[in-house]
Amino acid sequence: MSRVLAPRRVLEPAAAERFAASLARSAMRRCGLGDVVASARSYELIWADVYVNAWIIRWSDDADTGFHDHDGSAAGIVVLEGDVVEERLALGGSPITRRFGAGQSFHMPASAIHRIRHGGGASALTVHAYSPPLTVQGVYREDAQGALERFTAPYTEELRGEQIAARA
Repeated sequence: MSRVLAPRRVLEPAAAERFAASLARSAMRRCGLGDVVASARSYELIWADVYVNAWIIRWSDDADTGFHDHDGSAAGIVVLEGDVVEERLALGGSPITRRFGAGQSFHMPASAIHRIRHGGGASALTVHAYSPPLTVQGVYREDAQGALERFTAPYTEELRGEQIAARA
């Protein structure tokens, strides 16, 4: 079993991705969540210190976070099983879409507005590391007139997808 070295500072996005990969490589970090499919999205905190917090997340069926930001936290994500789709909100057009499968990883700056959803097929398992530690999230929704609104949600609140219409 590999040992995970604790960070000594707040991590830049690429370093958060490498840290998530080190957590993913550690067999004990699977926390028994590999078999959990009780809901569309299940998660468990697997690391927390002053520089980083991290979750292992099971994605199935129609799991979707909806568009959100990490309120100042960079993120690194590793896909252990299945497929997930990440979309970045883009002004004036469709979201920028990227698909990731088992063995792939990616990162995003603290300023990113994005969503992650299950990529279809078998459930997916991912590890997410946030630095500085995630405490709140900005959640984006479209009001009745089509204007974009941001709401703050605690990091403990599960995000649920809500479509924001793309304007061409």
